[in-house]
Amino acid sequence: MIFDPPLEAVTLLRRYKRFMADVVRADGSEITVHCPNTGSMKNCVLGEPQQALISDSGNPKRKYRHTLEALQVAHGHWAGVNTARPNALVEEAVRAGQIPALNPASGVEREVKYGDSRFDLALGERADPHTFIEVKNVTLGPGPEDEDDGVIAFPDSVTERGQKHLQTLMAVVASGKRAVLFFCVQHSGATAARPADEIDVRYGLLLREAIEKGVEVLAWKVALSAEGFELEKPLPIAL
Repeated sequence: MIFDPPLEAVTLLRRYKRFMADVVRADGSEITVHCPNTGSMKNCVLGEPQQALISDSGNPKRKYRHTLEALQVAHGHWAGVNTARPNALVEEAVRAGQIPALNPASGVEREVKYGDSRFDLALGERADPHTFIEVKNVTLGPGPEDEDDGVIAFPDSVTERGQKHLQTLMAVVASGKRAVLFFCVQHSGATAARPADEIDVRYGLLLREAIEKGVEVLAWKVALSAEGFELEKPLPIAL
């Protein structure tokens, strides 16, 4: 995923109303940008001015023309906070054949329905996919007072929607098809990924149950820069 023009370096002042953030540009001007993240952004927003990257839609008619893309977090690392990016990043990598476990040869589809759920990606024909893939943006790293252990967690707040996705993934496996949960880890300090049991106990329990029942869990680290984001390498899952 190449950014043209490159992302702009700014200083984040505050995030509020979930989808808005105020930033200061290099020339000292202050603007409000769109913050596309429904989570708590725990340990991403530090509560004090911090370095950030924003993108420019190039659309002067958009109410908030710019979008918050990444933040410099504790221990000097960066985290990608735009939850619209992971699906595109994973799809791009799958189509390019960069993820050995996900072969694109039979076709790659986006937003595919299964029962009353909709999965981010699927492999095979849209009418009858053989593999369903749910993508999650993983950013919960250690805070400023925590040890920098490199283990990045999901979710950053209780997610009933995420719990339902795990239950549906298990139903996919029970139907004889393949189900994959893909942790897209947008954190430059990542060395492993894990469920955030301390935040959502039920999610952690369901994840372990899903693995026992045949749901595959993949985690890949994203390389983040002002010029572009891309899936870099696989990470182990710490349960």
